[in-house]
Amino acid sequence: MLSHDTAVRPHTECAMVDLASRSPHKDAVIRDATGADMAAVASIYAHYVESSAATFEVEPPTTDDMKHRFEELTGNGMPYIIATTGEQIVGFAYLGPYRSRWGYRYTVEDSVYVSQNHLGKGIGKALLKTLIKQATSRGFRQMISVIGDSANASSIALHSQLGFKVIGALPSTGRKFDRWIDSVLMQRPLGDGNTTSP
Repeated sequence: MLSHDTAVRPHTECAMVDLASRSPHKDAVIRDATGADMAAVASIYAHYVESSAATFEVEPPTTDDMKHRFEELTGNGMPYIIATTGEQIVGFAYLGPYRSRWGYRYTVEDSVYVSQNHLGKGIGKALLKTLIKQATSRGFRQMISVIGDSANASSIALHSQLGFKVIGALPSTGRKFDRWIDSVLMQRPLGDGNTTSP
């Protein structure tokens, strides 16, 4: 499962950039999401809500809920992308602010979700690579991943492959499926990281 939560918080530092490129997965295309994609996005996400601890939500959001979240993120300049194979949406990913206070403005948090029928095909990696590139081009300096459940080995491995380091874990921060669940924190510098001033 390649997924984790991020809260939507205000951010005004970034401008949207057009995106239409081939991903490393030979049949997948990564492009900017639109409001019309949110029904498929909601369907992919619902699986994780209902069957995994990758997200701490317990009720699948509606298409309208997902459209509202999409509009809030993109309205604040955050990238929101999808992966398609043919006409089918097979994954989505986005960035959100890590925290809302001004001092955190150069740090973002990523979320990546891939359809269950397309896991292990490099789609999650293509989405995350694109988010890293987009975050760097917007001038962000750190990317955080908050991964639900330390047993979520595939998400931890994906982030490790792309330069994230485990920086800690928060034990028993969530409860779902009648068990306590921890959160794994991973971090990756972007661009010059903390070696220069923004």
